[in-house]
Amino acid sequence: MYRGLITAAGLVAVWEAAARLLELPPYILPPPSAVAVALWVRADLLAHHALITATEIVLGLLCGVVLGVGTALLVVRSSIARRWLLPVVIASQAVPVFALAPLLVLWFGYGLASKIVMAALVIYFPVAASFFDGLRTTPAGWMELARTMGAREGAILRHLRIPAALPALAQGLRIAAAVAPIGAVIGEWVGSGAGLGFLMLHANGRMQIDLLFAALVVLAAMAIALYYGLDALLRRLVPWQPQTLGSPR
Repeated sequence: MYRGLITAAGLVAVWEAAARLLELPPYILPPPSAVAVALWVRADLLAHHALITATEIVLGLLCGVVLGVGTALLVVRSSIARRWLLPVVIASQAVPVFALAPLLVLWFGYGLASKIVMAALVIYFPVAASFFDGLRTTPAGWMELARTMGAREGAILRHLRIPAALPALAQGLRIAAAVAPIGAVIGEWVGSGAGLGFLMLHANGRMQIDLLFAALVVLAAMAIALYYGLDALLRRLVPWQPQTLGSPR
Protein backbone atom coordinates (compact mmCIF):
# COMPACT_ATOMS: atom_id res chain seq x y z
CA MET A 1 0.00 0.00 0.00
CA TYR A 2 2.75 2.43 1.00
CA ARG A 3 4.75 1.57 -2.10
CA GLY A 4 1.72 2.38 -4.21
CA LEU A 5 1.39 5.77 -2.53
CA ILE A 6 5.07 6.48 -3.13
CA THR A 7 4.70 5.53 -6.79
CA ALA A 8 1.63 7.75 -7.15
CA ALA A 9 3.47 10.66 -5.50
CA GLY A 10 6.38 10.21 -7.88
CA LEU A 11 4.07 10.24 -10.90
CA VAL A 12 2.37 13.40 -9.64
CA ALA A 13 5.75 15.06 -9.19
CA VAL A 14 6.78 14.15 -12.75
CA TRP A 15 3.43 15.45 -14.02
CA GLU A 16 3.88 18.75 -12.18
CA ALA A 17 7.44 19.19 -13.44
CA ALA A 18 6.51 18.33 -17.04
CA ALA A 19 3.54 20.71 -17.07
CA ARG A 20 5.68 23.60 -15.79
CA LEU A 21 8.93 22.93 -17.66
CA LEU A 22 7.19 22.36 -21.00
CA GLU A 23 4.84 25.28 -20.32
CA LEU A 24 1.83 23.29 -21.41
CA PRO A 25 -1.41 25.27 -21.72
CA PRO A 26 -3.76 24.55 -18.80
CA TYR A 27 -6.53 23.61 -21.23
CA ILE A 28 -4.27 20.82 -22.53
CA LEU A 29 -2.75 19.49 -19.31
CA PRO A 30 -3.14 21.45 -16.06
CA PRO A 31 -0.52 20.80 -13.36
CA PRO A 32 -1.54 18.75 -10.33
CA SER A 33 -1.40 21.90 -8.19
CA ALA A 34 -4.20 23.42 -10.30
CA VAL A 35 -6.20 20.20 -9.98
CA ALA A 36 -5.72 20.30 -6.21
CA VAL A 37 -7.03 23.88 -6.14
CA ALA A 38 -10.08 22.78 -8.15
CA LEU A 39 -10.63 19.94 -5.69
CA TRP A 40 -10.62 22.39 -2.80
CA VAL A 41 -12.58 25.24 -4.36
CA ARG A 42 -15.22 23.04 -6.03
CA ALA A 43 -15.46 20.47 -3.24
CA ASP A 44 -19.21 20.97 -2.75
CA LEU A 45 -19.94 20.50 -6.45
CA LEU A 46 -17.71 17.44 -6.67
CA ALA A 47 -19.26 15.91 -3.55
CA HIS A 48 -22.77 16.39 -4.93
CA HIS A 49 -22.00 14.62 -8.20
CA ALA A 50 -19.81 11.99 -6.51
CA LEU A 51 -22.70 10.97 -4.23
CA ILE A 52 -24.92 10.36 -7.27
CA THR A 53 -22.26 8.31 -9.07
CA ALA A 54 -21.50 6.34 -5.90
CA THR A 55 -25.19 5.49 -5.53
CA GLU A 56 -25.31 4.25 -9.12
CA ILE A 57 -22.16 2.17 -8.62
CA VAL A 58 -23.27 0.53 -5.36
CA LEU A 59 -26.80 -0.27 -6.57
CA GLY A 60 -25.45 -1.52 -9.90
CA LEU A 61 -22.95 -3.69 -8.05
CA LEU A 62 -25.67 -5.20 -5.87
CA CYS A 63 -27.95 -5.88 -8.85
CA GLY A 64 -25.13 -7.34 -10.93
CA VAL A 65 -24.01 -9.62 -8.11
CA VAL A 66 -27.54 -10.91 -7.45
CA LEU A 67 -28.15 -11.58 -11.15
CA GLY A 68 -24.73 -13.16 -11.67
CA VAL A 69 -24.99 -15.46 -8.65
CA GLY A 70 -28.56 -16.42 -9.58
CA THR A 71 -27.57 -17.22 -13.16
CA ALA A 72 -24.63 -19.37 -12.07
CA LEU A 73 -26.80 -21.36 -9.66
CA LEU A 74 -29.51 -21.83 -12.27
CA VAL A 75 -27.08 -22.99 -14.93
CA VAL A 76 -25.42 -25.45 -12.55
CA ARG A 77 -28.69 -26.94 -11.30
CA SER A 78 -30.53 -27.17 -14.63
CA SER A 79 -29.17 -28.86 -17.75
CA ILE A 80 -31.87 -27.12 -19.79
CA ALA A 81 -30.71 -23.72 -18.58
CA ARG A 82 -27.11 -24.72 -19.27
CA ARG A 83 -27.93 -25.60 -22.87
CA TRP A 84 -30.14 -22.57 -23.61
CA LEU A 85 -29.05 -19.81 -21.26
CA LEU A 86 -25.27 -20.17 -21.11
CA PRO A 87 -24.67 -19.46 -24.83
CA VAL A 88 -26.85 -16.35 -24.58
CA VAL A 89 -24.88 -15.10 -21.57
CA ILE A 90 -21.59 -15.61 -23.40
CA ALA A 91 -22.88 -14.01 -26.62
CA SER A 92 -24.11 -10.98 -24.67
CA GLN A 93 -20.49 -10.04 -23.96
CA ALA A 94 -19.84 -9.61 -27.68
CA VAL A 95 -22.10 -6.53 -27.71
CA PRO A 96 -20.12 -3.39 -26.74
CA VAL A 97 -21.45 -1.61 -23.68
CA PHE A 98 -21.35 1.70 -25.53
CA ALA A 99 -23.79 0.28 -28.07
CA LEU A 100 -26.32 -0.56 -25.34
CA ALA A 101 -26.01 2.72 -23.43
CA PRO A 102 -28.25 4.83 -25.74
CA LEU A 103 -30.93 2.13 -25.68
CA LEU A 104 -30.85 1.87 -21.90
CA VAL A 105 -31.19 5.65 -21.58
CA LEU A 106 -34.13 5.51 -24.00
CA TRP A 107 -35.81 2.66 -22.11
CA PHE A 108 -35.07 3.67 -18.51
CA GLY A 109 -34.72 7.43 -18.81
CA TYR A 110 -32.05 9.93 -17.80
CA GLY A 111 -32.27 9.19 -14.08
CA LEU A 112 -30.53 6.64 -11.88
CA ALA A 113 -32.23 3.59 -13.38
CA SER A 114 -30.36 3.54 -16.71
CA LYS A 115 -26.99 3.99 -14.98
CA ILE A 116 -27.74 1.25 -12.46
CA VAL A 117 -28.68 -1.13 -15.27
CA MET A 118 -25.53 -0.21 -17.18
CA ALA A 119 -23.32 -0.84 -14.15
CA ALA A 120 -25.13 -4.13 -13.48
CA LEU A 121 -24.50 -5.29 -17.05
CA VAL A 122 -20.79 -4.57 -16.76
CA ILE A 123 -20.59 -6.40 -13.42
CA TYR A 124 -22.89 -9.30 -14.29
CA PHE A 125 -20.61 -11.41 -16.50
CA PRO A 126 -17.47 -11.52 -14.28
CA VAL A 127 -19.59 -12.57 -11.31
CA ALA A 128 -21.62 -15.17 -13.21
CA ALA A 129 -18.60 -16.64 -15.00
CA SER A 130 -16.36 -16.87 -11.93
CA PHE A 131 -19.05 -18.37 -9.69
CA PHE A 132 -20.09 -20.85 -12.38
CA ASP A 133 -16.48 -21.99 -12.81
CA GLY A 134 -16.15 -22.40 -9.06
CA LEU A 135 -19.34 -24.44 -8.82
CA ARG A 136 -18.48 -26.79 -11.66
CA THR A 137 -14.89 -27.40 -10.51
CA THR A 138 -15.80 -28.73 -7.07
CA PRO A 139 -13.55 -31.79 -6.49
CA ALA A 140 -15.40 -34.85 -7.74
CA GLY A 141 -14.16 -36.93 -4.80
CA TRP A 142 -15.93 -34.66 -2.33
CA MET A 143 -19.20 -34.95 -4.20
CA GLU A 144 -18.94 -38.73 -4.52
CA LEU A 145 -18.29 -39.03 -0.80
CA ALA A 146 -21.29 -36.86 -0.02
CA ARG A 147 -23.53 -38.95 -2.31
CA THR A 148 -22.21 -42.15 -0.75
CA MET A 149 -23.24 -40.80 2.66
CA GLY A 150 -26.76 -40.20 1.36
CA ALA A 151 -26.65 -36.42 0.82
CA ARG A 152 -29.15 -35.04 -1.68
CA GLU A 153 -28.18 -32.71 -4.52
CA GLY A 154 -29.67 -29.68 -2.78
CA ALA A 155 -27.66 -30.36 0.37
CA ILE A 156 -24.52 -30.98 -1.69
CA LEU A 157 -25.01 -27.63 -3.39
CA ARG A 158 -25.59 -25.72 -0.15
CA HIS A 159 -22.98 -27.35 2.06
CA LEU A 160 -20.29 -28.42 -0.40
CA ARG A 161 -20.35 -26.80 -3.84
CA ILE A 162 -21.22 -23.24 -2.82
CA PRO A 163 -18.58 -23.04 -0.02
CA ALA A 164 -16.00 -24.55 -2.38
CA ALA A 165 -16.90 -21.98 -5.06
CA LEU A 166 -16.75 -18.93 -2.79
CA PRO A 167 -13.04 -18.20 -3.46
CA ALA A 168 -13.79 -18.10 -7.20
CA LEU A 169 -16.79 -15.86 -6.55
CA ALA A 170 -14.59 -13.60 -4.43
CA GLN A 171 -12.22 -13.14 -7.37
CA GLY A 172 -15.15 -12.28 -9.62
CA LEU A 173 -16.40 -9.75 -7.07
CA ARG A 174 -13.00 -8.07 -7.00
CA ILE A 175 -13.08 -7.72 -10.78
CA ALA A 176 -16.64 -6.42 -10.53
CA ALA A 177 -15.60 -3.78 -8.00
CA ALA A 178 -12.84 -2.61 -10.31
CA VAL A 179 -15.09 -2.26 -13.38
CA ALA A 180 -18.26 -1.09 -11.63
CA PRO A 181 -17.54 2.63 -12.13
CA ILE A 182 -17.20 2.08 -15.90
CA GLY A 183 -20.85 1.25 -16.42
CA ALA A 184 -22.13 4.15 -14.34
CA VAL A 185 -19.87 6.71 -16.02
CA ILE A 186 -20.67 5.43 -19.51
CA GLY A 187 -24.35 5.85 -18.75
CA GLU A 188 -23.73 9.39 -17.50
CA TRP A 189 -21.78 10.25 -20.64
CA VAL A 190 -24.59 9.08 -22.90
CA GLY A 191 -27.38 10.88 -21.10
CA SER A 192 -27.75 12.26 -17.59
CA GLY A 193 -28.29 15.41 -15.60
CA ALA A 194 -25.87 14.69 -12.75
CA GLY A 195 -22.93 12.54 -11.74
CA LEU A 196 -19.18 12.68 -12.19
CA GLY A 197 -19.42 11.60 -15.84
CA PHE A 198 -21.90 14.40 -16.51
CA LEU A 199 -19.61 16.86 -14.70
CA MET A 200 -16.58 15.75 -16.73
CA LEU A 201 -18.43 16.25 -20.02
CA HIS A 202 -19.57 19.74 -19.08
CA ALA A 203 -16.14 20.70 -17.72
CA ASN A 204 -14.54 19.52 -20.96
CA GLY A 205 -17.02 21.50 -23.05
CA ARG A 206 -16.28 24.64 -21.06
CA MET A 207 -12.49 24.06 -21.18
CA GLN A 208 -12.38 23.65 -17.39
CA ILE A 209 -9.79 20.91 -17.62
CA ASP A 210 -8.67 21.32 -14.02
CA LEU A 211 -12.23 20.54 -12.89
CA LEU A 212 -12.34 17.59 -15.30
CA PHE A 213 -9.19 16.14 -13.76
CA ALA A 214 -10.54 16.83 -10.27
CA ALA A 215 -13.66 14.81 -11.07
CA LEU A 216 -11.46 12.05 -12.49
CA VAL A 217 -9.39 12.00 -9.28
CA VAL A 218 -12.55 11.69 -7.19
CA LEU A 219 -13.82 8.85 -9.40
CA ALA A 220 -10.49 7.02 -9.13
CA ALA A 221 -10.48 7.44 -5.35
CA MET A 222 -14.01 6.01 -5.16
CA ALA A 223 -13.03 3.02 -7.31
CA ILE A 224 -9.93 2.31 -5.19
CA ALA A 225 -11.87 2.62 -1.94
CA LEU A 226 -14.58 0.28 -3.26
CA TYR A 227 -12.03 -2.30 -4.36
CA TYR A 228 -10.01 -2.35 -1.14
CA GLY A 229 -13.11 -2.19 1.03
CA LEU A 230 -14.65 -5.17 -0.75
CA ASP A 231 -11.32 -7.00 -0.69
CA ALA A 232 -11.05 -6.57 3.09
CA LEU A 233 -14.62 -7.78 3.54
CA LEU A 234 -14.03 -10.84 1.34
CA ARG A 235 -10.89 -11.75 3.26
CA ARG A 236 -13.01 -11.92 6.41
CA LEU A 237 -15.96 -13.74 4.84
CA VAL A 238 -13.86 -16.24 2.85
CA PRO A 239 -10.77 -16.76 5.04
CA TRP A 240 -9.97 -20.12 3.46
CA GLN A 241 -9.30 -18.70 -0.01
CA PRO A 242 -5.68 -19.07 -1.11
CA GLN A 243 -3.47 -15.98 -0.77
CA THR A 244 -0.53 -16.92 -2.98
CA LEU A 245 0.83 -13.40 -3.44
CA GLY A 246 0.21 -12.09 0.07
CA SER A 247 -1.34 -8.76 0.89
CA PRO A 248 0.13 -5.70 -0.84
CA ARG A 249 2.31 -3.42 1.26
